[in-house]
Amino acid sequence: MKQNKVLFIGLVWPEPTSSAAGIRILQLVQFFVNQGYEVTFSSAAQKTEASFVFADESVEEVPIVLNSSCFNEFLNELNPSIVVFDRFVSEEQFGWRVTQECPDAMQILDTEDLHFLRAAREISYKKKTEINLFNEITLREIASILRCDLSLLISEVELNLLETTFQIPSLLLFYLPFLEDVSKGSPKNLKSFDERSDFVFIGNYLHEPNWQTLVELKKNIWPRIRKRLPKSKLHIYGAYSSQKVFDFHKESEGFLVHGKAENAENVISNARILLAPIPFGAGQKGKFVDALKVGTPIATTTIGAESMFDRAVPGVVTDDSADFIEQSVDLYQNQIRWGKAQALGIQILNEKFDRNRYEPDLIQKIKEIQSSLQNHRNQNFVGQILKQNTFNSLKFMSLWIQEKNKTK
Repeated sequence: MKQNKVLFIGLVWPEPTSSAAGIRILQLVQFFVNQGYEVTFSSAAQKTEASFVFADESVEEVPIVLNSSCFNEFLNELNPSIVVFDRFVSEEQFGWRVTQECPDAMQILDTEDLHFLRAAREISYKKKTEINLFNEITLREIASILRCDLSLLISEVELNLLETTFQIPSLLLFYLPFLEDVSKGSPKNLKSFDERSDFVFIGNYLHEPNWQTLVELKKNIWPRIRKRLPKSKLHIYGAYSSQKVFDFHKESEGFLVHGKAENAENVISNARILLAPIPFGAGQKGKFVDALKVGTPIATTTIGAESMFDRAVPGVVTDDSADFIEQSVDLYQNQIRWGKAQALGIQILNEKFDRNRYEPDLIQKIKEIQSSLQNHRNQNFVGQILKQNTFNSLKFMSLWIQEKNKTK
């Protein structure tokens, strides 16, 4: 087995211009490339116009097929030393085949964010009930985490949740936020307070938290801000802007829907504030990292700020809508406060998202696990039980589908 081969199995092909998840997985790909690994990225999904094209010769793209023995043949030929699953569903679909064909390959799960946490918060928000973390998605996702040798968590809150509430051994978890190149120091040529105007929101509208944020802006937040700042506008950008998104466009209200932005950082840099009253969700927010990079203060909720900021906030964080509006208007008009928020945002970017702070520890963790993989797995005995029992059910279901497909 060559120790320099990494196989990524993506639920979808990365779309970095459409979602933060696409940016995240490409940062991981680049991490392994920088470490000298040969990287293969595979997915059973169909490509879209927004799918990233790997130009680097050290990254090979390979389409794969669900419920097919041809994937086993592909695994045997590639013989990777590391397999990275992009989201737990990919591990459910292909993990048993990886275990069967490449038992000595280290299996890493990139959770993106905890799907069960996001789902529980969404149900709570829509039904106005207490958050119930114990649901079907929880069982599936945590089982996947236990079956893998290492899971990457983008949020410290989610890491703590797994360790405390669900008693997941810390040896299976690694905190890894967005990895940004801040080695050049503070960004130069940031637009000043006077060079900017208006507000902006950006998001992928297939992602339910972004859609609900847009609804909140349209129906509650923006009309009241616009009443206080009648000349201001709210610019709405985002991938997968369906007709229901464009139906919100109304120039007389200063609510302008533009569709997908060619460059997210550019449109955020033109605005004085990124307005994001996010009602539920999980993980880190790519739009906030973009805002930090271009020096745009942020107005958001505690859910929005979760895992992004600690005590110091580069803008506004509140869950009270009246307070949110009052503080957003003040931040928009108060140049001194705005300047302090911008400077704090750059500081947070440098301190919290510097890739050089995390990548050395990650490669060391990977090498430690690889050097004694069986011992590492023995310490995770519950995971081995799950792998044995769950994989048998997943295996035979997949084989049944595989045989059924042959008769079509």
